[in-house]
Amino acid sequence: MSKLESIKRHILIINKLRQAKKATFAEISDSLAKASELDGYYDFNVSKRTFQRDVEDIATLYGIYIKFNFSGKYYCIEEDLPDESERRMLEALDLFNALKTKENISQFVSFDNRVAGGTENLYGLLHAIRNRLQISFVYSKFYKSHSENRTVEPLALKEFKYRWYLFARDTFDNRLKTYALDRLSDLQVFNTHFQQVDDFDVNELLKYCFGIIIPSGAEPQEIVLSFNSFQGKYIKSLPLHSSQKILIDNEKELRISLKLYITDDFIMELLSVGRTVKVIAPQSLVEDIKEIYVKALKKY
Repeated sequence: MSKLESIKRHILIINKLRQAKKATFAEISDSLAKASELDGYYDFNVSKRTFQRDVEDIATLYGIYIKFNFSGKYYCIEEDLPDESERRMLEALDLFNALKTKENISQFVSFDNRVAGGTENLYGLLHAIRNRLQISFVYSKFYKSHSENRTVEPLALKEFKYRWYLFARDTFDNRLKTYALDRLSDLQVFNTHFQQVDDFDVNELLKYCFGIIIPSGAEPQEIVLSFNSFQGKYIKSLPLHSSQKILIDNEKELRISLKLYITDDFIMELLSVGRTVKVIAPQSLVEDIKEIYVKALKKY
Protein backbone atom coordinates (compact mmCIF):
# COMPACT_ATOMS: atom_id res chain seq x y z
CA MET A 1 0.00 0.00 0.00
CA SER A 2 1.50 3.33 -1.08
CA LYS A 3 1.70 6.40 1.13
CA LEU A 4 -0.29 8.35 -1.47
CA GLU A 5 -3.07 5.75 -1.37
CA SER A 6 -3.22 6.03 2.44
CA ILE A 7 -3.37 9.85 2.32
CA LYS A 8 -6.14 9.81 -0.29
CA ARG A 9 -8.08 7.28 1.81
CA HIS A 10 -7.67 9.46 4.90
CA ILE A 11 -9.14 12.40 2.99
CA LEU A 12 -12.06 10.27 1.76
CA ILE A 13 -12.86 9.14 5.32
CA ILE A 14 -12.64 12.69 6.66
CA ASN A 15 -14.82 14.09 3.88
CA LYS A 16 -17.43 11.34 4.33
CA LEU A 17 -17.79 12.27 8.00
CA ARG A 18 -17.72 16.01 7.26
CA GLN A 19 -20.57 15.62 4.78
CA ALA A 20 -22.68 13.00 6.56
CA LYS A 21 -21.87 14.19 10.12
CA LYS A 22 -22.06 10.56 11.24
CA ALA A 23 -21.67 7.20 9.50
CA THR A 24 -21.43 3.50 10.34
CA PHE A 25 -18.42 1.46 9.29
CA ALA A 26 -20.60 -0.16 6.59
CA GLU A 27 -21.52 3.28 5.21
CA ILE A 28 -17.89 4.41 5.22
CA SER A 29 -16.83 1.14 3.54
CA ASP A 30 -19.48 1.64 0.86
CA SER A 31 -18.23 5.19 0.24
CA LEU A 32 -14.62 3.95 -0.07
CA ALA A 33 -15.70 1.20 -2.49
CA LYS A 34 -17.44 3.73 -4.73
CA ALA A 35 -14.37 5.98 -4.61
CA SER A 36 -12.22 3.01 -5.70
CA GLU A 37 -14.46 2.46 -8.72
CA LEU A 38 -14.32 6.13 -9.68
CA ASP A 39 -10.55 6.35 -9.22
CA GLY A 40 -9.83 3.26 -11.27
CA TYR A 41 -6.23 3.11 -10.02
CA TYR A 42 -6.18 2.98 -6.23
CA ASP A 43 -8.09 0.51 -4.07
CA PHE A 44 -9.43 2.27 -0.98
CA ASN A 45 -11.25 -0.76 0.46
CA VAL A 46 -10.03 -1.59 3.97
CA SER A 47 -10.68 -4.04 6.77
CA LYS A 48 -12.04 -2.80 10.10
CA ARG A 49 -8.58 -3.24 11.66
CA THR A 50 -6.97 -1.07 8.95
CA PHE A 51 -9.76 1.47 9.39
CA GLN A 52 -8.97 1.70 13.12
CA ARG A 53 -5.33 2.39 12.23
CA ASP A 54 -6.54 5.07 9.81
CA VAL A 55 -8.53 6.70 12.62
CA GLU A 56 -5.37 6.81 14.76
CA ASP A 57 -3.26 8.13 11.87
CA ILE A 58 -5.82 10.83 11.07
CA ALA A 59 -5.66 12.04 14.68
CA THR A 60 -1.84 12.07 14.65
CA LEU A 61 -1.29 13.58 11.20
CA TYR A 62 -4.17 16.05 10.92
CA GLY A 63 -5.33 16.66 14.50
CA ILE A 64 -8.83 15.44 13.54
CA TYR A 65 -10.34 13.09 16.10
CA ILE A 66 -12.89 10.52 14.99
CA LYS A 67 -14.88 8.90 17.80
CA PHE A 68 -17.18 5.89 17.86
CA ASN A 69 -20.66 6.27 19.33
CA PHE A 70 -21.39 2.91 21.00
CA SER A 71 -25.13 3.46 21.44
CA GLY A 72 -25.69 4.53 17.83
CA LYS A 73 -22.92 2.32 16.35
CA TYR A 74 -21.61 5.17 14.20
CA TYR A 75 -18.45 7.26 13.76
CA CYS A 76 -18.27 11.05 13.83
CA ILE A 77 -15.70 13.84 14.03
CA GLU A 78 -15.39 15.18 17.58
CA GLU A 79 -15.38 18.83 16.51
CA ASP A 80 -16.22 20.36 13.16
CA LEU A 81 -12.84 22.07 12.85
CA PRO A 82 -13.33 25.37 14.68
CA ASP A 83 -9.74 26.41 14.09
CA GLU A 84 -9.01 28.31 10.87
CA SER A 85 -5.65 26.54 10.39
CA GLU A 86 -7.42 23.16 10.47
CA ARG A 87 -10.02 24.29 7.96
CA ARG A 88 -7.29 25.54 5.64
CA MET A 89 -5.40 22.27 6.00
CA LEU A 90 -8.47 20.33 4.93
CA GLU A 91 -8.99 22.70 2.01
CA ALA A 92 -5.42 21.98 0.90
CA LEU A 93 -6.02 18.24 1.27
CA ASP A 94 -9.20 18.51 -0.80
CA LEU A 95 -7.23 20.19 -3.59
CA PHE A 96 -4.45 17.63 -3.31
CA ASN A 97 -6.92 14.77 -3.54
CA ALA A 98 -8.75 16.28 -6.52
CA LEU A 99 -5.67 17.27 -8.51
CA LYS A 100 -3.28 14.40 -7.78
CA THR A 101 -4.32 12.25 -10.68
CA LYS A 102 -2.60 10.21 -13.35
CA GLU A 103 -4.49 11.98 -16.11
CA ASN A 104 -3.77 15.33 -17.75
CA ILE A 105 -6.30 17.77 -16.29
CA SER A 106 -5.10 20.97 -17.97
CA GLN A 107 -7.97 20.98 -20.49
CA PHE A 108 -10.66 21.18 -17.82
CA VAL A 109 -8.98 22.81 -14.80
CA SER A 110 -7.83 26.43 -15.03
CA PHE A 111 -5.49 27.86 -12.41
CA ASP A 112 -4.85 31.46 -11.47
CA ASN A 113 -1.68 32.69 -13.15
CA ARG A 114 0.22 33.90 -10.09
CA VAL A 115 3.75 33.66 -8.79
CA ALA A 116 4.74 31.38 -5.93
CA GLY A 117 3.78 32.84 -2.57
CA GLY A 118 6.99 32.06 -0.73
CA THR A 119 5.34 29.21 1.16
CA GLU A 120 8.54 27.16 0.95
CA ASN A 121 9.83 29.31 3.83
CA LEU A 122 6.75 28.94 6.06
CA TYR A 123 8.09 26.01 8.06
CA GLY A 124 11.44 27.68 8.78
CA LEU A 125 9.77 30.96 9.71
CA LEU A 126 7.29 29.28 12.04
CA HIS A 127 10.16 27.44 13.72
CA ALA A 128 12.01 30.72 14.24
CA ILE A 129 8.88 32.50 15.56
CA ARG A 130 8.03 29.74 18.03
CA ASN A 131 11.59 29.49 19.33
CA ARG A 132 12.31 33.26 19.19
CA LEU A 133 15.31 32.89 16.91
CA GLN A 134 16.80 35.66 14.80
CA ILE A 135 16.74 35.17 11.05
CA SER A 136 18.35 36.77 8.02
CA PHE A 137 17.26 36.89 4.39
CA VAL A 138 17.68 38.76 1.14
CA TYR A 139 14.74 41.06 0.43
CA SER A 140 13.64 42.73 -2.81
CA LYS A 141 11.37 45.79 -2.84
CA PHE A 142 9.31 46.80 -5.87
CA TYR A 143 10.53 50.39 -5.71
CA LYS A 144 14.23 49.55 -5.42
CA SER A 145 16.43 48.14 -8.15
CA HIS A 146 18.63 46.17 -5.76
CA SER A 147 18.07 43.60 -3.01
CA GLU A 148 18.99 44.13 0.63
CA ASN A 149 20.21 41.81 3.39
CA ARG A 150 18.01 41.94 6.49
CA THR A 151 18.45 40.54 9.99
CA VAL A 152 15.22 40.51 11.96
CA GLU A 153 13.38 39.08 14.94
CA PRO A 154 10.33 37.28 13.47
CA LEU A 155 7.06 37.78 15.35
CA ALA A 156 4.10 36.60 13.25
CA LEU A 157 2.79 35.60 9.83
CA LYS A 158 -0.26 36.93 7.99
CA GLU A 159 -1.99 35.88 4.78
CA PHE A 160 -3.67 38.52 2.65
CA LYS A 161 -5.00 38.14 -0.89
CA TYR A 162 -3.10 34.90 -1.60
CA ARG A 163 0.21 36.31 -0.35
CA TRP A 164 1.98 35.64 2.92
CA TYR A 165 3.64 38.37 4.99
CA LEU A 166 6.11 38.30 7.86
CA PHE A 167 5.88 40.77 10.73
CA ALA A 168 9.31 41.22 12.27
CA ARG A 169 11.39 43.64 14.30
CA ASP A 170 14.36 44.90 12.29
CA THR A 171 17.55 44.66 14.34
CA PHE A 172 18.98 47.71 12.54
CA ASP A 173 16.47 50.27 13.83
CA ASN A 174 14.31 48.14 16.19
CA ARG A 175 11.17 48.98 14.16
CA LEU A 176 8.30 46.64 13.37
CA LYS A 177 8.20 45.96 9.61
CA THR A 178 6.30 43.80 7.15
CA TYR A 179 7.95 41.59 4.53
CA ALA A 180 6.24 39.76 1.66
CA LEU A 181 7.37 36.14 1.55
CA ASP A 182 7.35 36.03 -2.25
CA ARG A 183 10.12 38.66 -2.24
CA LEU A 184 12.17 36.95 0.45
CA SER A 185 15.02 34.55 -0.37
CA ASP A 186 18.11 32.88 1.14
CA LEU A 187 16.45 32.44 4.54
CA GLN A 188 18.79 31.58 7.39
CA VAL A 189 17.74 30.77 10.95
CA PHE A 190 20.33 31.57 13.62
CA ASN A 191 20.80 30.14 17.11
CA THR A 192 20.59 33.68 18.51
CA HIS A 193 17.54 34.04 20.76
CA PHE A 194 15.67 37.29 21.18
CA GLN A 195 13.29 38.53 23.87
CA GLN A 196 9.67 38.25 22.85
CA VAL A 197 7.56 41.40 22.95
CA ASP A 198 5.24 40.68 25.88
CA ASP A 199 2.22 42.55 24.58
CA PHE A 200 2.61 41.64 20.89
CA ASP A 201 -0.54 40.09 19.43
CA VAL A 202 -0.77 40.10 15.64
CA ASN A 203 -4.57 39.76 15.70
CA GLU A 204 -4.90 42.75 18.01
CA LEU A 205 -2.37 44.68 15.90
CA LEU A 206 -4.41 44.08 12.74
CA LYS A 207 -7.83 44.35 14.38
CA TYR A 208 -8.81 47.47 12.43
CA CYS A 209 -6.65 46.84 9.34
CA PHE A 210 -8.14 45.81 6.02
CA GLY A 211 -4.92 44.10 4.96
CA ILE A 212 -1.34 44.42 6.17
CA ILE A 213 -0.88 48.21 6.13
CA ILE A 214 -0.67 49.64 9.66
CA PRO A 215 -0.89 53.46 9.55
CA SER A 216 1.19 55.31 12.10
CA GLY A 217 -0.73 57.57 14.47
CA ALA A 218 -4.09 57.12 12.71
CA GLU A 219 -7.35 56.15 14.36
CA PRO A 220 -9.84 53.60 12.97
CA GLN A 221 -12.97 55.17 11.53
CA GLU A 222 -16.60 54.19 11.18
CA ILE A 223 -17.16 53.54 7.48
CA VAL A 224 -20.59 53.15 5.85
CA LEU A 225 -20.88 51.61 2.37
CA SER A 226 -23.91 51.06 0.15
CA PHE A 227 -23.87 48.23 -2.42
CA ASN A 228 -26.46 47.34 -5.02
CA SER A 229 -28.40 44.20 -4.13
CA PHE A 230 -26.51 41.95 -6.55
CA GLN A 231 -23.03 42.91 -5.28
CA GLY A 232 -24.46 42.77 -1.78
CA LYS A 233 -24.88 39.00 -2.09
CA TYR A 234 -21.11 38.67 -2.54
CA ILE A 235 -20.40 41.05 0.33
CA LYS A 236 -22.63 39.00 2.65
CA SER A 237 -21.08 35.70 1.61
CA LEU A 238 -17.51 37.06 1.84
CA PRO A 239 -17.42 39.97 4.33
CA LEU A 240 -14.87 42.72 3.73
CA HIS A 241 -13.77 42.66 7.37
CA SER A 242 -14.63 41.02 10.69
CA SER A 243 -16.16 44.31 11.91
CA GLN A 244 -18.76 44.27 9.11
CA LYS A 245 -22.34 44.91 10.26
CA ILE A 246 -25.46 44.97 8.10
CA LEU A 247 -27.49 48.19 8.39
CA ILE A 248 -29.93 47.78 5.49
CA ASP A 249 -30.64 44.66 3.44
CA ASN A 250 -33.45 44.74 0.88
CA GLU A 251 -34.06 44.18 -2.85
CA LYS A 252 -32.44 47.54 -3.70
CA GLU A 253 -29.51 47.90 -1.35
CA LEU A 254 -27.11 46.30 1.08
CA ARG A 255 -25.72 48.91 3.45
CA ILE A 256 -22.95 47.93 5.84
CA SER A 257 -20.73 49.55 8.44
CA LEU A 258 -17.06 48.79 9.11
CA LYS A 259 -14.54 50.00 11.65
CA LEU A 260 -11.20 50.33 9.88
CA TYR A 261 -8.14 52.39 9.23
CA ILE A 262 -8.57 54.07 5.85
CA THR A 263 -5.53 52.79 3.95
CA ASP A 264 -4.47 52.47 0.32
CA ASP A 265 -5.23 48.75 0.22
CA PHE A 266 -8.79 49.37 1.46
CA ILE A 267 -9.34 52.15 -1.09
CA MET A 268 -8.09 49.83 -3.85
CA GLU A 269 -10.64 47.25 -2.73
CA LEU A 270 -13.44 49.81 -3.04
CA LEU A 271 -12.25 50.84 -6.50
CA SER A 272 -12.19 47.18 -7.58
CA VAL A 273 -16.00 46.95 -7.25
CA GLY A 274 -16.52 50.23 -9.12
CA ARG A 275 -20.07 51.43 -9.67
CA THR A 276 -21.60 48.76 -7.42
CA VAL A 277 -20.58 50.63 -4.25
CA LYS A 278 -21.19 54.11 -2.89
CA VAL A 279 -19.32 55.51 0.10
CA ILE A 280 -21.75 57.09 2.57
CA ALA A 281 -19.31 57.95 5.37
CA PRO A 282 -16.93 59.32 6.43
CA GLN A 283 -16.93 62.41 4.23
CA SER A 284 -13.13 62.38 3.97
CA LEU A 285 -13.29 58.98 2.26
CA VAL A 286 -16.07 60.21 -0.03
CA GLU A 287 -13.82 63.07 -1.14
CA ASP A 288 -10.83 60.75 -1.63
CA ILE A 289 -12.83 58.42 -3.88
CA LYS A 290 -14.27 61.32 -5.88
CA GLU A 291 -10.80 62.77 -6.43
CA ILE A 292 -9.48 59.42 -7.64
CA TYR A 293 -12.31 59.07 -10.18
CA VAL A 294 -11.87 62.65 -11.41
CA LYS A 295 -8.16 62.07 -12.01
CA ALA A 296 -8.90 58.77 -13.73
CA LEU A 297 -11.45 60.39 -16.08
CA LYS A 298 -8.87 62.95 -17.16
CA LYS A 299 -6.85 60.12 -18.68
CA TYR A 300 -9.61 59.43 -21.23
